Parts: sequence; structure tokens; C-alpha cells
Amino acid sequence: MLTTRPRGTADILPGQVEKWQYVEGVAAQVFRDYGYREIRTPIFEHTELFIRGVGEDTDIVEKEMYTFQDRGGRSITLRPENTAAVVRAYLENKLYAGPQPVKLYYSGPMFRYDRPQAGRYRQFHQFGVEVFGSHHPAVDAEVMALVMDFYSRLGLNDLELHVNSVGCPNCRPGVRKALQEYFRPSLEELCPNCKNRYERNPLRILDCKTAKCAELAEAAPTTVDCLCPDCERHFLQVQQHLRDLGVPFTLNKSLVRGLDYYTHTAFEIMAPDIGAQSSVGGGGRYNGLVEACGGTSIPGIGAALGIERIILAMENRGLIPAIKAGPDVFLATAGDDPAREGFRLLAELRAAGVASDMDYQGRSLKAQMKYAAKVEALYTIILGAEEMDRGCVSLRDMTAGSQREVARQDVVKVLKELLNGCCD
Repeated sequence: MLTTRPRGTADILPGQVEKWQYVEGVAAQVFRDYGYREIRTPIFEHTELFIRGVGEDTDIVEKEMYTFQDRGGRSITLRPENTAAVVRAYLENKLYAGPQPVKLYYSGPMFRYDRPQAGRYRQFHQFGVEVFGSHHPAVDAEVMALVMDFYSRLGLNDLELHVNSVGCPNCRPGVRKALQEYFRPSLEELCPNCKNRYERNPLRILDCKTAKCAELAEAAPTTVDCLCPDCERHFLQVQQHLRDLGVPFTLNKSLVRGLDYYTHTAFEIMAPDIGAQSSVGGGGRYNGLVEACGGTSIPGIGAALGIERIILAMENRGLIPAIKAGPDVFLATAGDDPAREGFRLLAELRAAGVASDMDYQGRSLKAQMKYAAKVEALYTIILGAEEMDRGCVSLRDMTAGSQREVARQDVVKVLKELLNGCCD
């Protein structure tokens, strides 16, 4: 089907893409304000990176990855998430040799073979931040504060921050034992995937989205019930730092992130009005991930935010600002010689940084004026034979409806002054 896009993908068209640019601009400013620097990693990586990093028992690795063999027979996967890739880049490029902690941010497309639904696609886009080299609980609080600050700057002030601790390798044996004892009487009622997880990683059962497994998990032991003293102390300090920053949060003892690399702090941000999948972002600490990917024991924490779901939440609340996308100036001409002169003037305007355009369809002057109004030009330059003879142009203010003559040599200067006044 040459004229149909693949299921689970979307075209981001003019009129929509400006919303994305607005959100991306706010995100980049917030990340810089918090001292994060941008990193860009490849869209595909060696499959083993995600198996080791994300976890072979996760839904992502078991069912959702886009994996293929390249012409050299290597197994390649389109990135389903970007944390493992950033860890790989951190190690390969020896960023650990510089000042620590290293604070990075990224944005770009991810790929998962999932069931498409509102705000969720098979090719989707995420912002993310990662911090390497510090286990201080204040860093956990900073990452969550950054995320909530970003949402606040977009006007999304009614989102809920849910926080939990999933423990560490010292806690996990106790969690595993408690969960297996709890689920043993109901083992036959679990879905096929969770029956397999019962032995391999029963914590994954808590993240299952099937109705029966979710129902059975409601009264299951929580990770908070099984924390070791170090994890309990760390989590209490994280909560205190959040209170110190004035960041509201909900302690959600049933929260389990869907990736195996999480340790200690885990969190999600919920927007209940955007569909069955209410999360617009989340993250947590992953102190063992760098080591699992071939490095030394370097602590890390990060967050990932879904751009499609952020925009959906903003649209539901009427928070998308009016964004002008068309040219500021439209140049309407009448006749061959004025058209040639107008083409030269168009180049001068663009060289001066004035967003401008002109007619290429041979429209009448009246039709050009209608088109200028349709593309929401702020000003229209009218250039005909009479204006050329007088060495001027007619400049029409499309908002006020007023019109005046401006000397040809002054038009660029006048327009820049007018447009700078509009932006003040």
C-alpha cells in the first residue's frame, strides 16, 4: 500500500508540527536550566544491548522489539527505549573519565510493536534525561523536580507524581520469595506470560496489564514491605528532598516499572484523562545497568517522557498556544517586471531574517491578497508598475487594514522595525 502509512505510525503535518516544536523548545530550555547536555544516539543498536539492559523477561524484549538481521548477519534492533543506548554511549566514549556526575538529555523516536491506542504508537517519541555517577538521594529528587517543572511550564499543573522504591539486589530475594508464596495458590489463574515469570522474575507479574493478573496482584506484597535498611533510608531521604523542593507526590506501593534495570527509586507521572494508559512519563534509578552493559559499578538515574501523550494531555486541557506558522510578510505583484523585482526583494527580506513568501501560481492581485490573508501574513507588500515608477511599494498592515507607501530602499528596514515591535 504505497499511499498508506504502517499501522501504529503517524504523519506529523504542518499545523501539528508547530505544537511539537513548541514542546521541544520548552523541554530543551528546562534541561539546560538544570545543567543537562544533549546526546544523540543511533536509532538502532545491537540486539544484545537491549536484552541485557532492558531485561529478557520484560514485555519489550519478549514481544515488542523490532529486530532484524543486517546484511552482515548481525542481529539489530530499532531502539525500544534510549537509556540502554545512552549507557552504551557513556561507556564507549569514556564519559566516565570526565567530571561526575554526567547529566545528559535526548529526544527522538523509539519503536515497539504494541497495540496502538490514544497517544501510543509503534513509532513514538520521547524526551529523556540520564544522570551517571551519583547515588545521592537529592539527585533522585532533582530528576523528578525537573520533570514536574517541565510539565508546569507547559501548563500541565494537574498531573500526579507517583513514587515507589523497588529495592536493590539485596532486597530482591525477599521480594521474590514473598511474591511466589502469595501467587502460588493462584498460579493456574495467571496468564501464560506470568506463569513463566513466576519462576524467573515474579516482580514482573505486578506489571502485567491483563485484567485477571492485575486483580490478583492487588493484595500482593509490595517492594516497600521488603526493603533493606539502606534502601529504606535512601527512599525516606528522597521523599524528604521532594518535600523540601515543594514537589507534591503520591506514595504508590504497587508501582513497578516495566524494565528490569530499575533499582531503588521508581516513579511515574499520571494524566488520567488521556485514555487507558494514563502515564505521560516515568523513570527511576538503575544502579546496576552500567555494570550489566559492560562497565563498572556506576550509579545512574533517568526519566523518559512521551511526547505524543504530552501533546494529547495539553490538547485535552486547551493548553496549546496560538502558534503562527506562515510567513510574516507576503509579497503580491502585478505584472512581469514587478514580479521580477519582487523576487529580488524577497531575497533581500529573507537575507535580513524576515520570514516572507510570494505567489508562484500566476494569481491575480486580488487572489494574492486573499491568499495572504489565508496564510495569516502580518504584512503584505504590493508591487505593481505604478509603484515601480515611483520607486516605492505599498505596505498593507493585514491586522489593522491600513496601507501606506514606503520607499523601495527602506522597505526591509521598515518591516524589520515593525516586526520587532510585534515581538516586544
